[in-house]
Amino acid sequence: GQSSSDALPDGGNISASFVGADGSSVQTVNTGLPNATLSATVIVQAERGELQVSLLAPDSSVALVVRGRPQESVSRTGTVATDADGNLRYRISAEGARNGGYQVFYQRVP
Repeated sequence: GQSSSDALPDGGNISASFVGADGSSVQTVNTGLPNATLSATVIVQAERGELQVSLLAPDSSVALVVRGRPQESVSRTGTVATDADGNLRYRISAEGARNGGYQVFYQRVP
C-alpha cells in the first residue's frame, strides 16, 4: 500500500490506498499542532471486505469511527485531540479489504 501525509500550518491530510489489507494497526502522524483540538473528516472506501478507521484520543479512547461499505465511500466528521508532541493516532482495521483506501483531512479548531 501507499500512504502520504501533508502537514500545513493549521491542518493537513493523510491518504492511503491499498490493493489488499487484513488485520489491525495503529498509525501515528505528527501534525505539528501540540495539544490541539482538530476537526477531522475521514473518508473510507473499499471495493470488497471491511475497512474501518478509528481516530484515537491521546488517552487511546476512540474519538471517531468510520466503517467503509463495499462499493461505497463513507465519510464522517468529528473532533479529535493531539498529544503534547502534536501526534494524531489512528487505528486501521481491515478484514478481507480489497482495492480501497482512506483519507483524513484535519484542521485546528480555533
